[in-house]
Amino acid sequence: MKICMTGASGLVGEATMALLRSQGHDVHALVRRTPSSGEIAWDPDRDQIDLAGVAGAEAIVHLAGENIAKGRWTDEKKARIRHSRVHGTRFLVRSLLEMEQPPRTLVCASAIGYYGDRGDEVLNELSGPGTGFLSDICREWEQASELATDAGLRVVRLRIGVVLSKRGGALAKMLLPFRLGLGGRVGSGQQYWSWISLTDLARAIAFVLTNDEIQGAVNAVAPQPLRNSEFTNVLGSVLKRPTIFPMPAFAAKLALGEMGEELLLASTQVIPARLQETGFAFEHADLESALAAELAK
Repeated sequence: MKICMTGASGLVGEATMALLRSQGHDVHALVRRTPSSGEIAWDPDRDQIDLAGVAGAEAIVHLAGENIAKGRWTDEKKARIRHSRVHGTRFLVRSLLEMEQPPRTLVCASAIGYYGDRGDEVLNELSGPGTGFLSDICREWEQASELATDAGLRVVRLRIGVVLSKRGGALAKMLLPFRLGLGGRVGSGQQYWSWISLTDLARAIAFVLTNDEIQGAVNAVAPQPLRNSEFTNVLGSVLKRPTIFPMPAFAAKLALGEMGEELLLASTQVIPARLQETGFAFEHADLESALAAELAK
């Protein structure tokens, strides 16, 4: 297929583009800078996109968005997070629908933040939204793609969990203190973390792109969510380091504010029901194999 991708320079975008190209797809990045050969110009802040470059594409993978884990959530930061996801998606969808023959499939990133802090509740794609900043953003983000669904496009909304990669994201930030033997649980350690290896996330995106029966919400998480205390113990075991230095909840809140509460202390036990129902086979279904594979790279 000819596939166009926003957010192609990010951690997930790079891995996904490499996988799709290895499978024989013709993948084109939508970029904000001056495009190189094979790239397509777009700038959602200025409501600009080169639709001629998109012409002929069968699918769009939309991964672009402000990094939520970089910097404290000031009012300005939260506004950028909302604008990049909600306005960016709305502009992209409206632009695609102006085309005489728009792509028939849109795979749009979302996040498990949709579910909010839900304690020990087991959550699948039919579970309703929670409360809080991330939940509100995810609901608006997903609603921004509904116009495409109404127009007859196949829309997949990937609710992505904690992505494991030593090159970025949560794991990259955890590696140094854990390697120094300074790692440990966060808060009570009883909160659930729902994670997915970068390899499996790229594979899941490729899977939903080529399976026309899949549409709507899809939880992009591994089938074994773990409590934070279990997660940190496994990471320590793989690194052969003790995990005896906990971060108290008050310290996480003091250091990171609202972001610490929603990203580190919230409990979200999510299962990938839709992926499992449709036959997706995880390469890394358990955390130990995911970490061992990632750290061996």
